[in-house]
Amino acid sequence: MGKIIDRLEEFIIASLMAVATVVIFISVLHRYGTGFAIPGVQDWLLSLNMGWAQEFCIILFVWMAKFGAAYGVRTGIHVGVDLLINKLTNKPRAFMIQLGLICGVLFTGVIGIFGAMFVWENGMAYQTLTAFGMDVGEHFEGPTTPDLEWPTWMVYSAIPLGSFLMCFRFIQVMIKFGSTGELPTHDHGHVEGLEEGEVLVLGEAIEIAEQREHAHAGLSEREWEKQHPADDKKEEK
Repeated sequence: MGKIIDRLEEFIIASLMAVATVVIFISVLHRYGTGFAIPGVQDWLLSLNMGWAQEFCIILFVWMAKFGAAYGVRTGIHVGVDLLINKLTNKPRAFMIQLGLICGVLFTGVIGIFGAMFVWENGMAYQTLTAFGMDVGEHFEGPTTPDLEWPTWMVYSAIPLGSFLMCFRFIQVMIKFGSTGELPTHDHGHVEGLEEGEVLVLGEAIEIAEQREHAHAGLSEREWEKQHPADDKKEEK
């Protein structure tokens, strides 16, 4: 079950990023394309309404941020200041880490609860009760977004969903740390798809190339050979 949630989380984030990238790219092309007086094409581009693209991408980025924050808790990529905590002995250090994780659980849980209440009162209750043919009572339909005219409660749903997922991730980390004493860590220097040996070889090659370029006064190998053929022969000897 945990792996399914992990894959779903990654799929949602990747999909949101992909859709936002494509929409922004098309919107930029459309904006520049309308400036060229090409018969037929310009009129067709002007007839297309891309005014919704900016609002749509903002919504996607909000959802990306909320689900990305939960992903960050799971993988340990959030920035943390742990200089003083790491100087403590084992028991005090473990206590402080667990205290921080508990605070994370409480904070995200409270945000999730109040976010869910806000979404429910902001139009979700009206839509749900209407869909089931029930009396809506004092619930109102709720506002819509300016360009897309989507119900705002759908947009704001990212707050409770992302917060509850983040809360769940904090609980996962807390349980794992309590049983194993390990926290999720992320190697920022790791390149996906490359083994450690390959990364070292690549790094050494770049360093050697930089040293040679510096020794050759910024000239490329070919330019240096043309200007100093005798020096290269000496280096080979």
